[in-house]
Amino acid sequence: MSEQHDDSSSGRRHAVVTGTSSGIGRAIAERLLAGGWRVTGIDRAPPALVHVDFDGLQADLAEPRALTAQLADIGPVTALIHAAGYMRVGRLGELAPDNGEGMWRVHVGAAEALANALAPVMGEGGRIVLLGSRTANGAAGRSQYAATKAALTGLARSWAIELAPRRVTVNVIAPAATDTPFLRDPSRAGTAPVLPPMGRFVDPAEVAALTAFLLSPEAAAITGQTITICAGASL
Repeated sequence: MSEQHDDSSSGRRHAVVTGTSSGIGRAIAERLLAGGWRVTGIDRAPPALVHVDFDGLQADLAEPRALTAQLADIGPVTALIHAAGYMRVGRLGELAPDNGEGMWRVHVGAAEALANALAPVMGEGGRIVLLGSRTANGAAGRSQYAATKAALTGLARSWAIELAPRRVTVNVIAPAATDTPFLRDPSRAGTAPVLPPMGRFVDPAEVAALTAFLLSPEAAAITGQTITICAGASL
């Protein structure tokens, strides 16, 4: 198994996690903190977590240049998890270009900016996890959202090839409908999620657990993959 690079100032693994103010991003941050990680959360809103090993960075993920500038003093990073995101819906004839552009900037542009800044300085055994979506396979009324999430697979596989010689892995987790405030967003009116065959939605803690595994030494040989967690929705 490959060894992971620790934060030289504290001896702890250091993860940068976007979207820690709520939902999946928060669940991931809490899971990593419980596992002894140091976590830097990046959110547009003020920091929502209070923990001795948590540092909140307030930044607009839709502005990559400003975001990159704020990363200058972040220190050594072991893992990057891009979990921030949002959905806007619309069918053909109703698509708003601003919605598509906005989601692209947050889902794809921010992933690009963060990885571009952090991956080159990650030590051997580093990790990158991007939060995609099962919707990336296509869904009526969600084409713009699906396109941005599908793009993450192309990024991940390309970066996985580039970073494999340094044993830095890059993977996508693609959840189906997950029980978060995002699920109840009024902007999703008219495209309500279908309850999966298991009779429940995915729990954010389940996504966090999978993320923690992908960051572990036991997952050192898993890279360039998209892993779906869907309570049977894709069956």
